Amino acid sequence: MTEKDKYSVLFEPVQIGPVVAKNRFYQVPHCNGMGHVRPRAEAAMRAMKAEGGWAVVSNQETEIHPTSDLAPFAEGRLWDARDIPALRLMTDAVHDKGALAAIELVHNGGHASNLLSRAPILAPSDMAIENVIPMQARAMDKSDIRALRRWHRDAAVRARDAGFDVIYVYAGHNMTIAQHFMLPHMNQRSDEYGGSLENRVRLTRELLEETREAVGDTCAVAFRFAVDEMLGADGMQAAEEGRAIVELLSDLPDLWDVNVAGWPNDSATTRFQPQDGYQNDYISFVKQVTQKPVVGVGRFTSPDLMVSMIRKGVLDLIGAARPSIADPFLPEKIKTGRIDEIRECIGCNICVSADSQGVPIRCTQNPTMGEEWRRGWHPEIIAPKLSDQEVLVVGAGPAGLECAMQLSKRGYGVTLADAADEPGGRVLRESSLPGLSAWMRVADHRLYHLRQDNNVQMFMQSQLGADDVAELGLKHVFLATGARWRRDGLGRSTYRAPPQIDKAAQVFTPDDIMDGKMPPKGPVMIYDDDQIYLAAVLAEKLACDGYDVTFVTPANMVSPFTQYTLEQARVQLRLIELGVTLLINSTLVALSADAVRFACTYSGQEKELANLSSVLVTERRRETTLYDALRQRGGLDTLNLIGDAASPSLIADAVYSGHMAARNFERSPDVIEADWFRRELVATDKE
Repeated sequence: MTEKDKYSVLFEPVQIGPVVAKNRFYQVPHCNGMGHVRPRAEAAMRAMKAEGGWAVVSNQETEIHPTSDLAPFAEGRLWDARDIPALRLMTDAVHDKGALAAIELVHNGGHASNLLSRAPILAPSDMAIENVIPMQARAMDKSDIRALRRWHRDAAVRARDAGFDVIYVYAGHNMTIAQHFMLPHMNQRSDEYGGSLENRVRLTRELLEETREAVGDTCAVAFRFAVDEMLGADGMQAAEEGRAIVELLSDLPDLWDVNVAGWPNDSATTRFQPQDGYQNDYISFVKQVTQKPVVGVGRFTSPDLMVSMIRKGVLDLIGAARPSIADPFLPEKIKTGRIDEIRECIGCNICVSADSQGVPIRCTQNPTMGEEWRRGWHPEIIAPKLSDQEVLVVGAGPAGLECAMQLSKRGYGVTLADAADEPGGRVLRESSLPGLSAWMRVADHRLYHLRQDNNVQMFMQSQLGADDVAELGLKHVFLATGARWRRDGLGRSTYRAPPQIDKAAQVFTPDDIMDGKMPPKGPVMIYDDDQIYLAAVLAEKLACDGYDVTFVTPANMVSPFTQYTLEQARVQLRLIELGVTLLINSTLVALSADAVRFACTYSGQEKELANLSSVLVTERRRETTLYDALRQRGGLDTLNLIGDAASPSLIADAVYSGHMAARNFERSPDVIEADWFRRELVATDKE
């Protein structure tokens, strides 16, 4: 069987109500930090998915009314007809590339704070809302329910007029009012919308029926439904009420888009859900009780697993959010036999973190994600070389690998050198830690291309000094020499009062641990003033290796950054389950050979902890020795510091830095400055 025959089932058309998907690849709705605020960027990003072969391309949750206002987050918006032109940008762009466009209509109920609109917050019953603000949601009366149904129907008509082919009713992620009515702990009503399961599903049935009546002759009606809350007996379970709801609504929608709730479960990181297709056990029953096509997700990156899901009758369409972000051209690469070129999603949720912070989407694997319109970047196309110059890249970590790969794709001759035994840099080192093995895909993808390219020479175990660089005779040098963790405890919380560290104290850094230099057996204190992710991973490793670990941080929780990646609760629970002692709101004051002293972040009251050794995770020092020497020496036409050597940050930022450096090579500094990126400006027209 040829590769084409092996995967041919993935390229069969699928009927979805009155429309036809040209193949089985379906980009499910996902947020992106663009939405109604940056509609041109939204349109260009979605169009790139369509160009890459996705048969259906969805937008994100789209507010239907001011009583479902998600500000300050930039989601979709369809409050009235004035929002249609912005959405038409997306549908026109997606249609131009040969795909269907889908819109996820939503009323978020108590998930929306209505901070912009200041509208009353609506819910099935009187209750506090998710966000900590001094407002509560009010129970909807019958007139509110009638109004909601009218808002949804009107929004569906506007969506059709905006050019969408698939229109969603959304009851998932514990974020929507339709789902809130289904859940007994949120629905305490005693009328026909509360009590029995059939009553609690009544609103969803009405929304589906009325959407079909409004647009069903021209648009497909999709239903996005979380079949399981993954809370066991404390929540909706797929085997019980989840299945019963599918049976009740069975063939009412044209498409079932099924997943699990809440969002941290549906978009679980590989750190806690390493297996692709991890939702299959929850969603596999759906096709048994409906005749309509089913799409599901599970961070599918393997074409063989995709085919298996179709052959086994689990899914009709392969759904993806994060894999379509990591590689918008995933379908096209499978179709054309370029499977080895797929940028596999690593499940780090940096894409999610951008939306959580209200900024345009980004991706560790795909540095062009979110830059399609504002920078004009294409994930598969880069401008050809401007000369026959050859370049030297020092450092084979994420920034250096990306820079070298893109320069070679442009046609430049590239020499890549690194002092380490193996390429990968911090990706190689961090991927050896618990839960982070998938992160090695960042290096693997780039190394595959570099090893296929005759333009590239790669030298490991090559520690270069300024004289060595001069001897090579290459006038264009990119330095991705990285950064190393500090050993002195200085960090974001200790600049005003640096910790006093006795020379006899046994101090280790993350680099020591990743290099295999372990503390002596016994108590270990990990001090986390980085507050991102690494300290907790190291604590997990040491606890699993048999150490008695105490985790100390000035923050009020473990790894606060991981709230943005939807895993903070799991991170903290993991350490608790491993028996790690947690001391939050505690700033390092002093370290001696046998004790650590720390102070309450609020009161300054000091305490002492008996301690044998300490791992300090504070901040990193940039490795600029070679850069400084070369700059002093002079004689180079290009000397560019990239990645962590320029600005220690996330792996995603290092990759982005390397990518940008490669694109800007041999461009005029004035042009680069003038062409920083395009902005979408607020219109000043009168109403």
